Amino acid sequence: MERLFVDVAGWAAALLILGGYALLTAGKLTARSPAYQWMNVLGAIGFVINSGYFKAWPSAVLNVIWAAIGIVALIRIASTRRREGVAA
Repeated sequence: MERLFVDVAGWAAALLILGGYALLTAGKLTARSPAYQWMNVLGAIGFVINSGYFKAWPSAVLNVIWAAIGIVALIRIASTRRREGVAA
């Protein structure tokens, strides 16, 4: 059961990150879109689970950093929207 969870996390991660990139490239999302950033954060978390389980440490570390970048982007997006809402 544990292995199934890890495999599902890895495949879901791949679909989220690939889907986000496809939507960005197609112009359906922007890099400043919360949806795009959430797809990256959740995808990175899935890859951390998968690569950590299989002890692929370079990939796990890369995806921890990837998720952190996405979280910082989400915080900045929210902060900008709050400032713009107050200014309006």
